[in-house]
Amino acid sequence: MAVRRERRGREQRAEADTFPARLRMRVHRVRTAVRKSGVDYFRGDGSDWIALVGLLITIPVIAFATILNPVWCAPAILVLPIVAGGLLLRPASLLGLYAAAAAALIVESFQLGPYTQRAAGVTPGTVLTVAACGFFGLLIAQFRSRVGVPWRRGGTMLFDLRERIRTQSRLPKLPPGWHREMALRPAGGQSFSGDFVVAARTNNGRTLEVVLTDVSGKGMDAASRALLLAGAFSGLLGSLPPHAFLPAANGYLLRQDWDEGFATSIHLVLDLESGDFELYSAGHPPGLQLSAGTGRWEEKAAEGPLLGVYDGAEFDATKGKLRPGDVLMLFTDGLVETSERDISEGIDRLTGEADRYVTGGFHGAAWHLIEAVAKDVNDDRALLLICRDA
Repeated sequence: MAVRRERRGREQRAEADTFPARLRMRVHRVRTAVRKSGVDYFRGDGSDWIALVGLLITIPVIAFATILNPVWCAPAILVLPIVAGGLLLRPASLLGLYAAAAAALIVESFQLGPYTQRAAGVTPGTVLTVAACGFFGLLIAQFRSRVGVPWRRGGTMLFDLRERIRTQSRLPKLPPGWHREMALRPAGGQSFSGDFVVAARTNNGRTLEVVLTDVSGKGMDAASRALLLAGAFSGLLGSLPPHAFLPAANGYLLRQDWDEGFATSIHLVLDLESGDFELYSAGHPPGLQLSAGTGRWEEKAAEGPLLGVYDGAEFDATKGKLRPGDVLMLFTDGLVETSERDISEGIDRLTGEADRYVTGGFHGAAWHLIEAVAKDVNDDRALLLICRDA
């Protein structure tokens, strides 16, 4: 048995020493190295020499084409590798690219002759255009270098930030007989908002807890704080008794010591079997409940100060019950309050628009309500609907 194993090992080593085997191994190593370099370059961790070499090659090609046919390939086309270099290269590499572009302009100027004698020559305007593009490209490269996030990785980080906020704002699936939907519209048509929702089903799935929060500021200015608070609130939700959630959130916000660190929040605790609910509020607009029996909207206002203002704040709950056919609507102040109208007028307008959906149902109504009530408002707007089927 041992002799057989030794013989097999010698055969395998002999096979590995053949030329095709060595060639396959080398190809595999090269492919792995190229793939790793590509990934590192995309993430901003790798060297920029590949981009530098590529751009340096394009400059003499462009210069040669300009000398051959300056009408179709004008001297000003040198701004293309300069702009690409401003996006791809580090400042030190960018200076080498600029030196090559300047040399190409000098060669083109000598080969094409004075611009006063030939319309397609290198004019002072061409030089100024190329120099201006180079100056702004260098500013962009220095800014990226100071921040420490290359443009290709910076875009990925922003995309990841947006997707994390959207993922954390998704509502859990509810049992039969219940419907929920959420609509969020950031200020100015941006992708980032200071309004967010965190939700979870607790108590073995019997209880739905939802927290709707409006961070001070709007859009991009509030997005980073909203992401931080959304992660913290998501960890607190379900880990504490409902009455302890807002005090813990208030303490967390105070510890951040932000210059503009307050937020409003409303916390819904809904029993999905009985329909009983509690609302805790921290300076947030009241919730609205539609009673299927009367067809009227009733405000559900709870007492509590803003989050992040002072320590030891207390938050009292208001209680209610969602019966079959009832609807509970939660929203942020951007939906109902503007500089031209107070919150009571905005609530009246919101309930007036919501009355149109009473007979047909509220499926798909959240987005349309924001469009009807606050389409052009320069503020973050969020609307949450919880419906119990009749």
